[in-house]
Amino acid sequence: MTQTQNTPVTLLKRDAVTARTALPKSTLYALIAKGDFPAPVKLTGAKAVAWSSHAVDGWIAARIAAGASA
Repeated sequence: MTQTQNTPVTLLKRDAVTARTALPKSTLYALIAKGDFPAPVKLTGAKAVAWSSHAVDGWIAARIAAGASA
């Protein structure tokens, strides 16, 4: 099993996602629009969204793997 499967899922707000991925907000939303980054999930508030930590970690792992095979 990977570390992601062993850790509990947490919800990450946008600032945590941008810090974790080193992507600026505009790039993050552009990648989401193209389907190249996991979409956020809606929370209870009208504008409140967050990302699954597993989805973000999976995206990061995929980028690392793609870089290693290039």
